[in-house]
Amino acid sequence: MLSELSSKLGYPFRNPALLELALTHPSFSHESRIRGASRPHNERLEFLGDAVLELAITEHLYHLSPDANEGRLTKIRAHLANRSALQEIAESLDLGRHLRLGEAEAAHGGRQRPSSLANVVEAIIGAMFLDGGYEPARAFVVRHIEPRLKQIAGNPEPENAKGILQEKLHAIGKNPVYRLLAETGPAHQKQFESAVEVEGRTLGTGKGGTKKEAEMCAAMAALKLLQVSGSASDGR
Repeated sequence: MLSELSSKLGYPFRNPALLELALTHPSFSHESRIRGASRPHNERLEFLGDAVLELAITEHLYHLSPDANEGRLTKIRAHLANRSALQEIAESLDLGRHLRLGEAEAAHGGRQRPSSLANVVEAIIGAMFLDGGYEPARAFVVRHIEPRLKQIAGNPEPENAKGILQEKLHAIGKNPVYRLLAETGPAHQKQFESAVEVEGRTLGTGKGGTKKEAEMCAAMAALKLLQVSGSASDGR
């Protein structure tokens, strides 16, 4: 299983125990202690990976956008490193299947829990950093932020995506309608999925830790679609 996952990650761990630790949820460690065994979990690696993630994104944006000011770069970085973005990375790699969870956590949807998926991505980045240094961790981060980075391209302010979309649609006499598709997770860790529609046609969907963030991501997806199609009135 670790070999299979290493292949998906695109990085062969010299010390597979670090990858195993990155996949070990605190619930697994807790249940092990109850049974009399002491097993570490991934929170320390998550702490390290969070710092490496931020540095890798910061460095990439610094070189990629030499004309962008600090405020703009900060906003883009926040969009690339938020829980929703990390959850998408985890889902693309099917990391939930590889998590080492306690029995109770697994039984209550732990493999799909947004916070656990986001945390394991950071832990894996931390494990890569310890195993091979900054470069493989940086390469992993850059590779996986590219899809979101492409969504942002051409949008002057990511958090203004809803306003930009509304202006584009108003110009042709149409109005966007946002619809909540799903609301999952416990009260303190909600995950939302929203769609933006025009005359019954879905232009984009998005996920986020708040309804606002989910709608913003949906608007960005819609702007990307309109950019490709060239027209909001194309019903195909």
